[in-house]
Amino acid sequence: MADRRLQVFHAVAKHLSFTKAADALFMTQPAVTFQVKQLEEYYNTRLFDRAQGRITLTPAGVLALDYAERILGLSAELEARLKDLSGQVGGSLQIGGSMTIGEYLLPQLIGEFKARFPEVVPMLFVGNSEAVQDRVAERTLDLGFIEGDTHLSTLLSEVCCEDELRVVCAPAHPLAKESFALPASLTQHPYISREAGSGTRAVIDRYLQKAGVPPDSLNTVVELGSPEALKGLVATSLGFAIMSRVIVAKEIQLGQLVQIPLMPPLIRNFSVVYPKERFRSKLVGTFLQFARVWLAGTRAPPFARSANDPA
Repeated sequence: MADRRLQVFHAVAKHLSFTKAADALFMTQPAVTFQVKQLEEYYNTRLFDRAQGRITLTPAGVLALDYAERILGLSAELEARLKDLSGQVGGSLQIGGSMTIGEYLLPQLIGEFKARFPEVVPMLFVGNSEAVQDRVAERTLDLGFIEGDTHLSTLLSEVCCEDELRVVCAPAHPLAKESFALPASLTQHPYISREAGSGTRAVIDRYLQKAGVPPDSLNTVVELGSPEALKGLVATSLGFAIMSRVIVAKEIQLGQLVQIPLMPPLIRNFSVVYPKERFRSKLVGTFLQFARVWLAGTRAPPFARSANDPA
């Protein structure tokens, strides 16, 4: 296992924030600061410049980050290869999922995978797409499922399935009577939006811009970071939202909410992301293969097989 001080330094260097690094590593900020200070004392050099509440890497810090990337990558590869020698599929599996995928698709997928491979110990982190990608890049997650494509050059992504987003509102809302919704018509009603950093929000913004409707022209009354909170507020008739069909399936069936297709349809990709130049263990490869089959049978077309996957 790589030196913990190096792992902490790597997280701080990627975030350029002790607070964000602490959140990503499930540590307190004083503990993160202590680990970095120990590393600086060990090498007798400053790795960060601290001024006016901001931090930047020193020349020594830039050099250390380059080596940390390689050391952590090799450490993870060594651990994975040694585990693979046993021939069994088992061990810790760190999975990330953006809100929609993590709350509505991955729990059942992970449960069925665990039933088939009882020696696996899965851990699921749920956050927005940005948070999931950051943790995969920091190697605190083995892989992550996000909405759309990755924005980080250090990660690779593969499309795993498609998802349709629709207008969602209360049965008494004026939009509930429509057979479809045009993007331009949405500006006439109060809108309940996802938070900045959400993959769903990014996809919606791009869709509106392509349709000639600036996202800031919508009458946004609330921004929320939780799909469940979004559904609850929409049900009060305060406004409409644009959400995945996966999220509202139960509420639609119960008659609590109504969904209206957008015209043209709003289709997005769900993707799986993982670090570049990193050995893919048998466990991770087996999980991806299992996820491919599961998604193909329940939701959408499977993603392409990778050369690193087990046969």
